[in-house]
Amino acid sequence: MTLTRTMRVLGATALSGALLMTAAPTASADQVRDGQWVNQYYSLDKVWSVSKGDGVIVAVIDTGVDANHQDLAGQVLPGYDPGGSGRDHKPTDPHGTQMAGEIAGKGHGANAGVVGLAPGAKILPVYSDSGGKSFLDGIRWAVDHGAKVINISLGSSAPVSASEKEAVAYALDHDVLVVSSAGNDGVSSVEAPANVPGVLAVAAVDKSITAWNHSNYGPEVLLSAPGTEMVSSGACDGGQYCIAEGTSDSSAYVSAAAALVRAKFPSLTAGQVANRLVKSALMPSAAKGAKAPDPHYGYGVLRPYEALTMDIPAGSAQGPLAAAASSGGSKAPSAGSSGAASAPPAGSLPPIAASDSGSKGASYLLIGVAVLVGLVLLVVVIVVLARSGRRQPQVQQPYAAPTWQPGQQPYGGQAPPPGYPQQQSYGGQAPQPGFPPHQQQPYQNNPYQDGNQQR
Repeated sequence: MTLTRTMRVLGATALSGALLMTAAPTASADQVRDGQWVNQYYSLDKVWSVSKGDGVIVAVIDTGVDANHQDLAGQVLPGYDPGGSGRDHKPTDPHGTQMAGEIAGKGHGANAGVVGLAPGAKILPVYSDSGGKSFLDGIRWAVDHGAKVINISLGSSAPVSASEKEAVAYALDHDVLVVSSAGNDGVSSVEAPANVPGVLAVAAVDKSITAWNHSNYGPEVLLSAPGTEMVSSGACDGGQYCIAEGTSDSSAYVSAAAALVRAKFPSLTAGQVANRLVKSALMPSAAKGAKAPDPHYGYGVLRPYEALTMDIPAGSAQGPLAAAASSGGSKAPSAGSSGAASAPPAGSLPPIAASDSGSKGASYLLIGVAVLVGLVLLVVVIVVLARSGRRQPQVQQPYAAPTWQPGQQPYGGQAPPPGYPQQQSYGGQAPQPGFPPHQQQPYQNNPYQDGNQQR
């Protein structure tokens, strides 16, 4: 399986249109913070008055996270690089650092730099190459090293594999919520692993809170979240910040919201956390008349404050997550499952002991007596009926086919639609119209130092 980043980094010209910059050649602290429009949209001070995600570990399976970034100081835990090259902390691609900043960035100074939605959470970086094996191993490693939420802002158009199902099931068996991005091709085909049963799949909306036209969509989508003009941490073209768009960002914000909920309600299962996120989401005005789950919005746009404060019953342990395949005995054994024969259920008859030879003869005798009594009763009935003349006709009720209640549709765990697009190379999304690669005009006043479009 080849994984692709589900985010685009906008070109310099797009930057100048997205934000009003001063003539200063270097980004000021206010410009970076003000560029995070999601902070105002979600009223972070209001959200943080309830929860900051304290004590929750969010694994970021991605290109690695720059632990030395000024806005992530103290936020990044020792991570995992299956190749042993330390790319979990020293990435050559800023994508993972961007996701980490949107989840748990703390900024720097008085009011500078990027802040994430859950600055009380810690980031567990897991490097994943484009081949996919490290991605599957990374899920298990993250689960085994304390993650309660796993963000996967990567995707593949390949069909879902059994190993992906097993990895997600392993996470769910250990009460870990997996969140993943739907993809950036604008097609009705949610990418893997977002389409794996048990994963919370996320689509993107733009600044007008309308479905982003490049967001993939489909029945697996559970939630949507902001995903355009996103300013975040990351070394783009030599600077320390990037501005980008994509369902990657949307997934990161949902993962951060899950961390907020897990900190506020530590007794909830992963499925019940997803339930709070889904039940508190709101369909935007652009989706007026849409019936949830909508393929573009799922059950609506993420609302972190409402997820923390609304009166929402915990619900079932699985919540809206689709049933995942068994992880092959990975779940910890429950009490009484040590291998000893279990007692029969209450009210059931105990089995007959095979070693009780005397009981067999008694059983045969009882059967013979029962057959004899039955024959006598049958003769008596025949005699009575013969003497009674014409019988009262039997009243027969017409047969009515049972009315089956249709099974409740899962929140997003239907099988992915047929016709996956061809597998893409890592970062193989089409360039944004109007910004062909390697033909960007330099933007001298760009505070994000992003002169080259990355794909």
